[in-house]
Amino acid sequence: MLSLQFIREHETRVREAMAHRHADPPLDEILEVDRHRREMLQEVEALRGQRNQLTAQISAVREPETRQRLIDQTRELSTRLNDLEPAAKVADDRLAALLLQVPNLPDDTVPIGRDESENPELRRWGTPRAFDFEVRPHWEIGESLGIIDSERGAKLAGSRFQVLMGNGAALSRALIAFMLDLHIREHDYIEIAPPYLVRPEIMVGTGQLPKFADEAYYLERDDLYLIPTAEVPVTNLHRGEILEPGSLPIRYCAYTPCFRREAGAAGRDTRGLIRVHQFDKVEMVKLVRPEESAAELENMVADATEVLERLGLPYRVIVLCTGDLGFAMAKTYDLEVWMPGQDRYVEISSCSMAGDFQARRADIKFRPSVGAHVDYVHTLNGSGLAVGRTMAAILETYQREDGSVEVPEALRPFLGGKTELRRALPAPKG
Repeated sequence: MLSLQFIREHETRVREAMAHRHADPPLDEILEVDRHRREMLQEVEALRGQRNQLTAQISAVREPETRQRLIDQTRELSTRLNDLEPAAKVADDRLAALLLQVPNLPDDTVPIGRDESENPELRRWGTPRAFDFEVRPHWEIGESLGIIDSERGAKLAGSRFQVLMGNGAALSRALIAFMLDLHIREHDYIEIAPPYLVRPEIMVGTGQLPKFADEAYYLERDDLYLIPTAEVPVTNLHRGEILEPGSLPIRYCAYTPCFRREAGAAGRDTRGLIRVHQFDKVEMVKLVRPEESAAELENMVADATEVLERLGLPYRVIVLCTGDLGFAMAKTYDLEVWMPGQDRYVEISSCSMAGDFQARRADIKFRPSVGAHVDYVHTLNGSGLAVGRTMAAILETYQREDGSVEVPEALRPFLGGKTELRRALPAPKG
């Protein structure tokens, strides 16, 4: 969340940033409500001062008529205050709601652009494999191996749900264990196992609400949301806290299922594991000092790309332009893995820094040194990685002409030494 004072004092800069984002937050209304609110508060303070003076005079006056006149004036001031104070509270509440609609300011290093077509590519790693046979997309491979069952997923839950069977479930579990093991043992993250349901204010804290309410699964009876990403509960772990000197940086890593309506994805990636309502993801979250934020983002990208490199999956790194930047983020790198069965790069991780935007919404502060004034932490998050998309990339990259799939060497210890995936006996059809 941008502070009201910042918007007031840097109005031109904020408007330019919103124009670069192609966003239209209610800045005019914010400034008008703020102006009216400050006028009311000034009047409230003046009236309170006058009332205090009259009260002091009343106690010193003995003449009845003069005393009564002062009492009547005091009552008039109190009546006016009783009208103004609730109105000021209404303005406060309105301002708080309006400020939640303003996206983050892009970092100065973010390229200006309209949409994803203008995202610059920074670098590539690995050479896409050359095949001497017709390559297939992962959903065909998964079906032929009997490890991805879209038909039964639809039977159980509707479209965009899958059932992983046998080696498919084992491969997914192995990927989760591999990613967690790498990040925890070698990248010094602390593992977290958070709830998969959170309160509305937790979704507000990371910026999912109010803007993305239509994308979320909501349990009205319990007033809880299914998490769209582990970023939501893990970032909010320190909600309302002041972290003591020496606490930062904090690096957390969590595996969770994620739940998204994908309301705006009609007709896109309708098959396979790319765009589904429920998917598994390993998430990295950092809370850092402001001066460490940019360097920690680069480190997070390195942590995510190491997963791809150890799995031997070619990828590219792009930086999102202002028009494609997420609501709460100041800067984002997308990692896109090569999918030979689809002849395209597909996003597999986003690594982002939010500055103090989320920390202000969630009220997460730190004390730089003993006795120092507190400041807001900076938050970062990144996928390390999306499990289903990683599985899809492995199936497409390591497919063989005979229909089997080679298991990447890095995953073999997590699959009991298995070196390949072949079709097992089919599950009985009902």
